[in-house]
Formats: sequence, structure tokens, C-alpha cells
Amino acid sequence: MRSSTLAAWAVFALGVCALGAYYVATLPGQANAQEVVDGPGPNLVITVAGEANGEIVIDLLPDVAPAHVEQIVALAREGAYDDVVFHRVIDGFMAQTGDVEFGKSGGDVRMAGRGGSSLPDIPAEFSDIPFDRGVVGMARSASPDSANSQFFIMFEPGYFLNGEYTVFGRVVSGMEVVDAIKRGNEAQNGVVADTPDRMVSVRVDG
Repeated sequence: MRSSTLAAWAVFALGVCALGAYYVATLPGQANAQEVVDGPGPNLVITVAGEANGEIVIDLLPDVAPAHVEQIVALAREGAYDDVVFHRVIDGFMAQTGDVEFGKSGGDVRMAGRGGSSLPDIPAEFSDIPFDRGVVGMARSASPDSANSQFFIMFEPGYFLNGEYTVFGRVVSGMEVVDAIKRGNEAQNGVVADTPDRMVSVRVDG
């Protein structure tokens, strides 16, 4: 069981909801993440099943967020992300997954979004890379240093997240798969209550 409390995760959920409302006022003219960072990987390769079916390839950015990339790679290589669901998906915003504690498909995933892994939380590694479409960031609770295993992929730009959440990668292939991920209930902050899509397997290339 991770150290973050349910109350802290509730704060995070409410914060995401409020920021989602602010999304319409995000600033234009930000630099594209692909123009800011052009790294060789390694790549995170995610096979998705459900309403979305296919492969998502994420270029990891160890030069930007080395501790976060190290932890993501370690969890992927031990198979911790296999069969983990996309538990919170907000149309026009992002798809969140990675709860290896409570988010395993086939079990009771009602607590998904409140757990992490057996590894320690990671200190923030904020950067000036904007949250453009396809950028991948780490979820966290109220503390900036509470990221652990959960992450989210942006459907659309969300510049209000800039400098508040750690960017550790970007989608370089399979955005059509990301776009097809099953959406959650808008009235419940995007929670996917019934048969969420899942990451069948997650591997590291490179």
C-alpha cells in the first residue's frame, strides 16, 4: 500500500476537474513538445484492448525526467503495467492509467486511481515542455513529489498543467489508438466505471 492517503487523491481528482474547466482558457502559441525535445528513446510500447485496439509507442525522455523514466521502465520490465486499465478518461483532456495496485483488469477496479506501486514516490522533475497533444505526464496527489506509477496521455493541449506535472514522454505512434480509448463519466471526473480499456502489455524497446 502506498503512503498517499485517499484524501490526497481526492484533492488531485478535484484539481484535475477544476483545471479541466479552465482548459478552454489555455494559452495559444506554445512551442510544440516535439520541437522542444527530440530524443532517441527508449520507447514504451503499449498494446491496448477494449474500445481502442492497437499499439501506442511513447518516446521516453530520460534527459528531461530521468528519475521518472527510470521508474516507468522498471515497472514495465517487471510486468507491473500489464492488464492495468485506463481508469479516468476525460474527453478533450486526457486518458489516465498506471495504477498497478488497484487498476488490474479482471478484479475490482473501483479503487483505481488511488494506488501506486511498491517503489517509492518520485520527486518532481518539472520542465518547460508544454502539455501538447500526445504529451505524457505523471499523475500525482496534492504533493508535487508524490508521483509513483500513474500517468496520463493528453488528447488535446492543456497548458494549465505546464510546470505543475512532470513530463516524461510523448506519443510518437498510435495517437489514433489513444483517441479511441473509452471515455469516462463526465459527472464523475472521467471515471470509467464499466469495462474500461486496458493495457494488455507494456514493454520497453531500446
